[in-house]
Amino acid sequence: MVAFEKMRAESKGRFIQDIVENIGKMPSTMVKLGVVQFFSWFAFFTMWSMAMPALTEHVYDAPAPMENAYDFANTVQQQQFDTANAKYQDASDKVGSAMGIYGLSSMGFALVLAYFSSKFRVNRKFTHMVSLIIGGAGFISMYFASNIWHLYGSFLLVGIAWGSILSMPYAMLSSAIDAKKMGVYMGLFNMFIVLPQIIAAIGGINLSYQLMGDQAINAMIVAGICLLLAALANLLITNKKAIAYTID
Repeated sequence: MVAFEKMRAESKGRFIQDIVENIGKMPSTMVKLGVVQFFSWFAFFTMWSMAMPALTEHVYDAPAPMENAYDFANTVQQQQFDTANAKYQDASDKVGSAMGIYGLSSMGFALVLAYFSSKFRVNRKFTHMVSLIIGGAGFISMYFASNIWHLYGSFLLVGIAWGSILSMPYAMLSSAIDAKKMGVYMGLFNMFIVLPQIIAAIGGINLSYQLMGDQAINAMIVAGICLLLAALANLLITNKKAIAYTID
């Protein structure tokens, strides 16, 4: 039993040591893609967290009513709450419907991308960069939305970025790293997904959008700016194997 515990402790120590060593020896292309991923996932976590309150308030003028602001023993205030809550619920349904569009457009974009990849040589870096710019424009356009159709258009653009985020960075990375360490580096690459979401969740979202004012819609502008920064970060990638590919 003592020998087993010793072996387990040594194995755990080697595992941690290997992880630390691999982080220190990450290929430069992986680090650069990590920058792209960081801003991309910060943007989408911001959307998942803030789109509902931002858009119900900004587009439909129907913020969620705060229960502690009403005296429910007062019939008039009870009615006011019920009216405000019904308006908010209706706006939430509309925003939720619009958000569903980004999932559909991302799927459609992925199919189109797969088709073109099978027929032509595709520049991964350029494709991902343009996709992120389109998504960034989609987020920023929400500031100017005034009805459900505008939101449909905005989320359609966001879906194009999402479809690219789920495929292009991994395609670029897989072509730029040692195949023998593919599993290790793909696992470590997930750090660049987790870290931005942790930072966003512990206050990064509120801090960033409130620099622009108290309105929740500013969070969507922050998301758009983050996708534009992610797009620009693609310019850092110079590895030719990562940039272009063709599927026979």
